[in-house]
Amino acid sequence: MAKTGDAQQRGERPRQAGSQSRASDVEPRWLNSDELAAWLANSAIMISLPAALDARMQRESQMTFFEYMVLSVLSEEPDRTMQMSALATRTSASLSRLSHVVGRLEKRGLLARSRIPGAGRRTNATLTEAGYDVVVAAAPGHVAAVREYLIDSLEPRDLAALRRIGAAVDAAIHREPADPARAATAHVDVPAP
Repeated sequence: MAKTGDAQQRGERPRQAGSQSRASDVEPRWLNSDELAAWLANSAIMISLPAALDARMQRESQMTFFEYMVLSVLSEEPDRTMQMSALATRTSASLSRLSHVVGRLEKRGLLARSRIPGAGRRTNATLTEAGYDVVVAAAPGHVAAVREYLIDSLEPRDLAALRRIGAAVDAAIHREPADPARAATAHVDVPAP
């Protein structure tokens, strides 16, 4: 990601002696020092926060953070039922990951799957009474961890910025650029507070 020394810390492009770029090469937009610092701080959150939440959820509630998220999303539905594809979207998971976790939760009696009649392979997941009891019991510990690890460490303006940042990143992830070269230079406008 960098040449040597300070350039490496800035996220600059490595240069090789005697190499020439071709017109067809797309030059990456390398990170400047502020962008690199922001990226590294965010990377620490992306790695450390889920791991901390997972460890605490397993210790206190005998379930993973992702299992809790699945049960929690279902508990918010009026009939505690959601189509698997919609549940995957709400939990930011692939269908294969979700299916694997739902299978484990189903074996524990915390939810049930049922095929949706009609064409296609559509399936609903429904939270059972036992599953509802488990998620209700786990919720206070989960919210305490979220407050301790994230929310209570931030000022109100930081929370507003975090919300805007999360929305912008989610939009960028779910955008499907038509041109890969354009995707390399795409940006997301985030309104100021």
